[in-house]
Amino acid sequence: MTLRLMQGAAFLVLAACGSAPTQSSAQQATSSEKPFTVAEVTRLDAPWAMDFLPGSGLPLTNAALVTERGGKLWLINVTNGQRQEVAGVPAVQAAGQGGLGDVVASPGFAGNQRVYLSYVEPGPNSTSGAVIGYGRLIMGQGQPRLDSFKVIWRQAPKVSGGGHFSHRIAFAPDGSLFISSGERQKMNPAQDSNGDLGKIIHMTPEGQRIGGHHYSMGHRNILGLAFAPDGRLWETEMGPEGGDEVNLIVQGRNYGWPRASYGSHYDGRDIPDDHKGQGFEEPKVWWNPSISPGGLLIYSGNLFPAWKGDALIPALSGESLIRVDINGDTAKKADEWPMGARIRAVDQGPRGEVYLLEDGPNARLLRLEPAKSR
Repeated sequence: MTLRLMQGAAFLVLAACGSAPTQSSAQQATSSEKPFTVAEVTRLDAPWAMDFLPGSGLPLTNAALVTERGGKLWLINVTNGQRQEVAGVPAVQAAGQGGLGDVVASPGFAGNQRVYLSYVEPGPNSTSGAVIGYGRLIMGQGQPRLDSFKVIWRQAPKVSGGGHFSHRIAFAPDGSLFISSGERQKMNPAQDSNGDLGKIIHMTPEGQRIGGHHYSMGHRNILGLAFAPDGRLWETEMGPEGGDEVNLIVQGRNYGWPRASYGSHYDGRDIPDDHKGQGFEEPKVWWNPSISPGGLLIYSGNLFPAWKGDALIPALSGESLIRVDINGDTAKKADEWPMGARIRAVDQGPRGEVYLLEDGPNARLLRLEPAKSR
């Protein structure tokens, strides 16, 4: 996510080219010596996403909104770990990979106090689907709360199963909204232009579609979605057995799933890895074996100048933080730092510090700051 700064509150004084990828399946170098220190802020139950709220010239505080998959939204002071539960969160269906998902503050938060959430809701006949909406965050009047929550998108069609909702949210530099919609482990709908599954969708902040039904297609499970400073849109996508990807997203392009992948089906069946020959976009970076990318941050701070403009990727099965070097429309593997736990999400703090959310019960919220030179 982009950098989020928070205004004060009474309570508290996260262009494509069709050429083959430059990276093979080899992992980037694993660094045993980390360029950062790690401090625990607090612990949460199955956290999924976090976001810092934009400041508006009022006194700033070090506070972030953090979602828990079970349905709770927390306002957390990352300086001291103090937190308050936010009321007014819609009911969610927490099952499988579903529940309360992404949280992103509107770029105009200083004026509208608008916070966007993604979550999963039940449908008829044991189906479910992702939902995105927004509410106004009220602070300084007792318990913080979301008022007047409005749904602006429902994943269609609703299908059975509890996986691959994706439902990431990213604001473009022009203020429009991009969302990721996973293929719900159904595969073929990713190549069906009539539905939302396996797509990236472009819309206004109020939910009106921009430029047709979808922005791109042929996706599996997009769990990271972020804009680089130059305005390019990047994503991280979980492959099947291997084949996790970093993609540069370009309007109108097809990214190949399930007809092309550098991974294999879980039952051992091969998937053609010829993207370009079938008219599909190649991933810029891919991994085999899997790292299971859980999110994506394009770093823009000054505390880690060597990372500026690069992708930071939290790895679930890889239990690491990964840096991918981005240069314009190209990307290559750079660093992998073992973290000893499944890492669900990454975000940037107001000073340029980096925050990580571990996955699962009793998960830590961690703050990374530059290690002192010896």
